[in-house]
Amino acid sequence: MVDRLFSDPDLAALYDTFCQGRPDFSFYLPLVMSAGSVLDVGCGTGELLRLARQAGHSGRLCGLDPADAMLDVARTRPDIEWILGDLDSVHWDQEYDLVVMTGHAFQVFTEDDQIRASLTTIRSALTDEGHFAFETRNPKAREWEHWTLKRPIDRTGPGGVVIQYSRAVEAPVKRDLVHFTQTYSHPSWDGPKESSSTLRFLGADALSSFLTGAGLVIEEQFGDWDPQPLTDASSEIITIARRSQES
Repeated sequence: MVDRLFSDPDLAALYDTFCQGRPDFSFYLPLVMSAGSVLDVGCGTGELLRLARQAGHSGRLCGLDPADAMLDVARTRPDIEWILGDLDSVHWDQEYDLVVMTGHAFQVFTEDDQIRASLTTIRSALTDEGHFAFETRNPKAREWEHWTLKRPIDRTGPGGVVIQYSRAVEAPVKRDLVHFTQTYSHPSWDGPKESSSTLRFLGADALSSFLTGAGLVIEEQFGDWDPQPLTDASSEIITIARRSQES
């Protein structure tokens, strides 16, 4: 669920450097700690599950990600289950009390059929009382308008090496799909590493329709990580849904 560029071991090793100070973990970690069994879809380097284990979670923790290089980083914690793949390649029957998708991973589902199939798999994985927690960026906030960087951002990586990162959005943005290119530069590489990605910005009504169609019921929604109620001005659509008992 992460950018396919992070199948590159060099970039996978730097992923947590670029994600330092993530505000979403303070929201998700208590949910993980209160659930007996947890599936993290698009787990990346597995930082959320590692934090949960370090905090004393003694139940089943499982991370799913399509990038082997990211899981190589995650596998440094052997007391967590790590699975290489995506939601098309797995199936569970009511095994998890909580499924999470963090880091806006849900937005990589760009096609309607892909969203429906993924939500169906997630619902199947949930226990009768299970919950699905995830977030998408609120399209009404039009965050992508601020994504193109006038100059690269410097980050200090392992060993004090400075890595540069830049991003450019393809204009004009059409419908609810945002295409953009990310570029990473490291002094030890032969040249920059670049990837092109597409994210889908679903509005709250469309998101609700997809969830209902998959047999999931929205229990709570928030507009930021504080958490505050969802409004048109909110930057996020943070959703906690449960398995419907009528489907």
